[in-house]
Amino acid sequence: MDLLRRWREDRFVRPSPSDPRVLAAIEARMWQLLPADVEGVELSPVVPLGTCAAVTPQSQDRVVSTVRTAEVLSDSTNALAVEAADRRRRQPAGGEVHLAAGHRMLRAQRFPAGFGSHFRLFALVSSARDTGSGTTQARLLIRHLRFWRSVLPAGAAPRLLYTVFDSPVLRERVEDTVRPAVPVTEQPERGHGRGYYVEAALRIVAGGGEIGDGGFTTWTAQIMGDAKERCLVSCVSTERLAALGAQVP
Repeated sequence: MDLLRRWREDRFVRPSPSDPRVLAAIEARMWQLLPADVEGVELSPVVPLGTCAAVTPQSQDRVVSTVRTAEVLSDSTNALAVEAADRRRRQPAGGEVHLAAGHRMLRAQRFPAGFGSHFRLFALVSSARDTGSGTTQARLLIRHLRFWRSVLPAGAAPRLLYTVFDSPVLRERVEDTVRPAVPVTEQPERGHGRGYYVEAALRIVAGGGEIGDGGFTTWTAQIMGDAKERCLVSCVSTERLAALGAQVP
């Protein structure tokens, strides 16, 4: 039958080989480890058409579009940033928003062998107004880095890496504020993500490979029309975490 052939051959519909019980247990533990002021968001499987391309330099070719002016969620950090901007607009200027979501992504681009077109991410997005001297960015970095450090299994040799892009002020805050608070290693040679991320980028490594990344973006600033808004996004692949064979602490 054509249906069975497509089920076997279509990379968009083939089930993930990951054990859903393992994924659910890992995500349940991550929800438990989140600070109480981080609000969970159960995202829709679709977002407005053009969401990804509107806030990032990524091509629309990476997403799967629908016939109802929507696109299948390809990056939960984009959707969380839109939600964060909407919430921030209804807050006083000095407020801040911290959101989290666990969701399955679907991407149209082809990946190397061994990587599926759909996969689960656990993502964080924080948005707050810049208070000057890199203090807002430092506070957001500490928040995200502490969470990911609490999540990563110690037996998988976890490392948190950072790269500062052309921001001497933020570099100072990383040295005098962030690094004393959270063990993190500089990766000055990183060029990947420059332009997608601004000011600084993060890389989350465990088991000898990258399982997540993040960085500062201009997404909430663009959506809100406020250049003083600062947005930090970060995420890990739940399936890569599961593949390590180690339990979240």
